[in-house]
Amino acid sequence: MIPIRDTAPCHSRAYVTWTIMLICTLIFIAMQFLQHGLQRQILYFYGMVPIRYADPQWAYSFGLPPDGYLSFVTSLFLHSDWYHIISNMIFMWIFADNVEDAMGRWRFLIFYLLCGILATYLQWWNDPRLAIPVVGASGAIAGVLGAYFFLFPQAKVIVLIPILFYPLLFDVPAIAFLGFWVIMQMEKASTSTFFAEATTNIALWAHLGGFIAGAVLHPLFIKRKKALPE
Repeated sequence: MIPIRDTAPCHSRAYVTWTIMLICTLIFIAMQFLQHGLQRQILYFYGMVPIRYADPQWAYSFGLPPDGYLSFVTSLFLHSDWYHIISNMIFMWIFADNVEDAMGRWRFLIFYLLCGILATYLQWWNDPRLAIPVVGASGAIAGVLGAYFFLFPQAKVIVLIPILFYPLLFDVPAIAFLGFWVIMQMEKASTSTFFAEATTNIALWAHLGGFIAGAVLHPLFIKRKKALPE
């Protein structure tokens, strides 16, 4: 299922959402013009490499200086390939504007970054000896999905399902679409945990961590309606 759009109305312009999408896209495109070695260096320096924090001696020998956990933030704006950036930006475009509308711009920005940091931390906690960069906005976007799940459960998500090269469009309740997405992440994460041969290059625990963070934290960021005088 490929999400196309949602039906939840948005009453303000999603400037923060659009800015984050623009920054992620420009960084990714700019990196395509760099030599492979330089791309790799940037991904290791600004991506979150779990073993960098679990084993400082490894980081020193690899040439990665202490960064004060800065990569837990910078990794949210890096992407590994075209599928990675496009799929993330599609989910951001469809779901983030409504959450930003419900929170307000600055609250949404803080919420987005906090969910991303917590998601990245859970990925680090689950596999602290991983020696490759964890990059992408997926964890932060999962936080947005967690908020959307509770804020707009009655909304519809228009999804495209190609059947024998013929595209069909369906209206799916947001609560069903996002619930299915969460179940898939849980299934894949548990499989990769209990079966060593079931490897994956997706930060599944970051997805789950972000979704849980968004579901739990979003009430703290919703705009409070002003009471009318009696």
